[in-house]
Amino acid sequence: MPHARPTRARTARTPLPTDGLDRRIELLRATAEADPRVEGVLLYGSWTLGEADAHSDLDAYLYVREEHADAFDGREFVERLAPLKLAYTNMHGILAVVFDDLMRGEFHVEPTGPGIAEIRTWRGQVHLPRPEAAVLLDRTGDLAAAARELASFRPPEPVSTAQQLTDELANWTLMLAHIQNRGEYARAHNLLHAVIAPLQLKLCRLLRGSTTHWLTPSRALEADLPQTDVERYATTTGPLTSKALRTAAANSWGWSRELTAEAAARWETRLPLGLHEEIARALSGADRS
Repeated sequence: MPHARPTRARTARTPLPTDGLDRRIELLRATAEADPRVEGVLLYGSWTLGEADAHSDLDAYLYVREEHADAFDGREFVERLAPLKLAYTNMHGILAVVFDDLMRGEFHVEPTGPGIAEIRTWRGQVHLPRPEAAVLLDRTGDLAAAARELASFRPPEPVSTAQQLTDELANWTLMLAHIQNRGEYARAHNLLHAVIAPLQLKLCRLLRGSTTHWLTPSRALEADLPQTDVERYATTTGPLTSKALRTAAANSWGWSRELTAEAAARWETRLPLGLHEEIARALSGADRS
């Protein structure tokens, strides 16, 4: 990393018992091995990052021989692992389940050839630091080879990334000001928390040299970032009332300006200071008729 992570008190993430998850993963491996239609199984998520605990999901790709892919009943296959309280195809076209012990699961069913080929397009979006743990079954060797290509994660290039985040924060915060002043508080509330906050957290992680959870910047936030940053982030959140939203939005923009100024001082990124002042006035409602 270009800058060392600052020394600070760290709250360790205490692993919880994972016996149930371990058993289910082993059962998934055995069930897939016993089904000749399944040629590969790839895990993703916290298990492959070495961060699984008792609250983790079971997320997997099932690679099925192409001649069986269309007829393959994913629900029937998953029910062999444990009884299901819920099973449906979610909004992303993935089989989502809830097991009888309330463990959640997501299962993608893909034809082997094109499905495994697609893995190589995931670079930069998916990180599998332990491919040997991610691949539960691989009858051909192709799945393990593809998974190994995702084992290394290149940290974001700081200068261009900081510039991108600086510009994104200005653009989206100006939109926040407009829709807030229009009186669309629910929409503004969603924009603040779902779009702007992840951008801030990414810039904060970049500045602190803490990009391990770059792809999900709120993950392990309390352990990864200094307490002062966690506290600043907390001030940018709030309930859905006009007064609370304006306070959170103003705090958010204040933190964004501090982070972008810090990035500019370190990497000489461009700061549109005049626009930043106008955004602050717009957030305060000073431009309202």
